[in-house]
Amino acid sequence: MKTSHGSGRRPSMFEVAKLAGVSHQTVSRVINNSPDVSSATRAKVQEAIAALDYHPSNSARALASKRSRTIGLIAGGLRFYSAISAIAAIEALAHARGLFMSVSLVQEAQCTQEEFNGLCETFDEQNVDAFLFLTPTDMMFRAACRVRLDQPRVLLTSTHGALGMREAGRLEHPDDRRHTALVGIDQWGAMAEVAQLVAGYGHRSALYFAGPPQWRDATTRMLAWSKSSQALSISSHIEQCESWESSEAYGRMNHVLDHFGSSGSSRPTVVVTANDAQAVGVIRALHEHRLRVPRDISVVGFDDMPGMGDLYPPLTTVRPDFDQMGVAAMREALRLLGEGEETAFAAAAHGVGLIPAKVIKRASLGPIPRT
Repeated sequence: MKTSHGSGRRPSMFEVAKLAGVSHQTVSRVINNSPDVSSATRAKVQEAIAALDYHPSNSARALASKRSRTIGLIAGGLRFYSAISAIAAIEALAHARGLFMSVSLVQEAQCTQEEFNGLCETFDEQNVDAFLFLTPTDMMFRAACRVRLDQPRVLLTSTHGALGMREAGRLEHPDDRRHTALVGIDQWGAMAEVAQLVAGYGHRSALYFAGPPQWRDATTRMLAWSKSSQALSISSHIEQCESWESSEAYGRMNHVLDHFGSSGSSRPTVVVTANDAQAVGVIRALHEHRLRVPRDISVVGFDDMPGMGDLYPPLTTVRPDFDQMGVAAMREALRLLGEGEETAFAAAAHGVGLIPAKVIKRASLGPIPRT
């Protein structure tokens, strides 16, 4: 076995594993002198290590025989309040239990499988005890399911997406499923409650602003709204957005209002948005068209971002408990490490333990306009 590594870059454990034709966990076992490796496999790995001139980190060697009391966290979505809130809760509980957090932040829409594997390898060389993956997009969720790890892992994600939970389960190696847990927010239940509230005010014509389709939150919320509104005889048009930004929602709402004005068709009586930023853009467009909220048209958001109670009018929205989701994820990691009891979830769906989300009724939602 002869090869060269002339790029000047330090060879990785994954490259050793590829050359030897084994998993990177097997390489780790050989490096740490584990007895659970056959002589033939050990020889192949050692030959690959020599061929690549691979040198594992000294810290990984020093910590190989005991727990490091460190949790590895790979997180996307850091531009948004939800991710920041969940991570803060995770870190607070980790510190309370005498654990350290090693955190890597990624671009959730651009994180490839190779990049994700490389981050996991870096954490593996730090001898982290467990992994937490905050995976808001299908791309990240897929990568988190496919990566092979010896350590327990907890995925924070939504119940629905282009990658369904059944397919995600097939991506996982059978050995990994035994030490994997999934945690999320009950967005489906919250959106069903929104639909009930909207219908209770007499609304039967709605416009729904959907979030970017690659985000699992956006898919879950849209599917939940579509199914719940249909069951309540609410006619709902979907306006598909490519971002979560208020500016895009503002532009799209202007276009919709111009269409209704030129066609003479009836406006919907309520706009439901996939997040609060979209609701802000919608309300601005309505104001500029001299439409009053909620007297002429009602608006509902999602996320209860800071300041939503101070809008004019204050925004009716959904308040997910992101702090509690972070706490539950950390508790699941401790359980998988044998250091905690089983987490009691209020609900579960598709294998995901769910944290409740509360509908916050404010002045932006009211009865249908009088004709």
